[in-house]
Amino acid sequence: MDKKKILKAIADETRMDILNLLLRHNYCVRALANELHLTEATVSQHLKVLREAGLLVGEKRGYFMHYNVEQSVLRELAKEIEALAALERKDCKPEERDDCPATEKRDCPKKGKCSNEVQEFCHGADHGKEE
Repeated sequence: MDKKKILKAIADETRMDILNLLLRHNYCVRALANELHLTEATVSQHLKVLREAGLLVGEKRGYFMHYNVEQSVLRELAKEIEALAALERKDCKPEERDDCPATEKRDCPKKGKCSNEVQEFCHGADHGKEE
């Protein structure tokens, strides 16, 4: 699964509209064009992007190709987004980590002008004590 490709594909409002329609019914290009009040060429271009992202499969029915959404791809993406949303933020404490980015900001140009909370967060709890 190419998450970047999928996210780019669904970032477009028209493609999201297409997915919403196709999740309810399978449609051919002409039916989608009629539903969305777009040209068939425009719909075809959007379908191409969605197919290349792995979100759609087509099934030939007579002269027409009918499209269905690969719901397994959406479910897999949803799981990854859920896992990302579940991450808990941990404060970076220079006294606990050697690689903490906060230690790199000791020479702050606004030294002494930050609130105590900002100084502690950005520069560490011991900022200013050694000076």
